[in-house]
Amino acid sequence: MNIEGLDYNTQREKLILPEYGREIQNMVDYAVGLKTKAERQRCAETIVAIMGRMTPQNREATDQKQKLWDHLAIMSDFKLDIDYPFDVSEAKKISTKPEPMSYPMKKIPVKHYGSLIFELFERLKNMPDGPERNELIRQTANQMKRNLMQWSHGSCDDEKVASDLAKFTDGKVQLDLDHFKFNTVAHEPEKKHKRK
Repeated sequence: MNIEGLDYNTQREKLILPEYGREIQNMVDYAVGLKTKAERQRCAETIVAIMGRMTPQNREATDQKQKLWDHLAIMSDFKLDIDYPFDVSEAKKISTKPEPMSYPMKKIPVKHYGSLIFELFERLKNMPDGPERNELIRQTANQMKRNLMQWSHGSCDDEKVASDLAKFTDGKVQLDLDHFKFNTVAHEPEKKHKRK
């Protein structure tokens, strides 16, 4: 649908600092195009005053004025030829985007337990017997059950947790389900274990 005089933001030029809105950007573009330095200076000071009123919660901040002038320089793409009351050369650092961080990808056999649980499996394989290892087994098994419940749409099975714990620790951790007590997991139906 094409209506004369109606345009959408998706059709407009992308804003440099969208938090100030299109009207402020239009004012900055207008100021850049003014012929005399005195006119540009007066216009820039007015724009900064308006920008300051848009964020009254930051008025008390010590670096607020510096920040506003930096933003003005960024929005003008550093083309606004005026006498800035602050050094705006550092503003270029604000306008450059950081390099995207690489996401650490680890191959794990089953994703629903997560990589941290697999790190615990490796630790349990080499840990000496004792109370610290027993506590780590208890916490790991309970976390496995919570993860299984969360990612299996509410279904979790004690036997599955015990089986996976044994499998991924190369058989070094064997849960005795007759004696091991899992923590109660929210939304888990009460089960009565029948052992033969």
